[in-house]
Amino acid sequence: MKESGQSVRIIDVRTPAEYAHVHAQGADLIPLDQLDPQAASMNGERLLLICQSGARATKGCEKLLSAGCREVYCIEGGTAAWQQAGLPVVRGQSKVISLERQVRIGAGLLVLIGLGLAWLIHPAFAGLSAFVGAGLIFAGLTDWCGMGMILAKMPWNRGGACGSCCGSQSS
Repeated sequence: MKESGQSVRIIDVRTPAEYAHVHAQGADLIPLDQLDPQAASMNGERLLLICQSGARATKGCEKLLSAGCREVYCIEGGTAAWQQAGLPVVRGQSKVISLERQVRIGAGLLVLIGLGLAWLIHPAFAGLSAFVGAGLIFAGLTDWCGMGMILAKMPWNRGGACGSCCGSQSS
């Protein structure tokens, strides 16, 4: 992509499974945890980072800018805003649930398990629900989610053996 004579590169910092589901046309996949400032700053390109909503792309921009990269920008609103603007996307056949939804499902499941165990076995198990609630508050305040980081490393989110076969199976 060229803009005013300068090369522009769009980098999608989501998981491989999210990227496979839908991504901005022309975007290259480099998950946030694999974003290397030295490799990304090659060729003096203008870099546009995109994720689902903008939070991970903002973190990626901060990482690259703090390492001395220049001409790094975040696409505000992420892939969702890209689609709403009517810009071209590539849709795949991946059936993996988005990372954000996986976190919500996991947190809700842990809260229910904690409450069930507290009711059936011992009241101290309510601490599990309290821990998850505290984690959600912390994630909301700091924009850092430990559960999201753990889930992003799971095989179905890495595009590995399971990610490539499970996403293409028909139900």
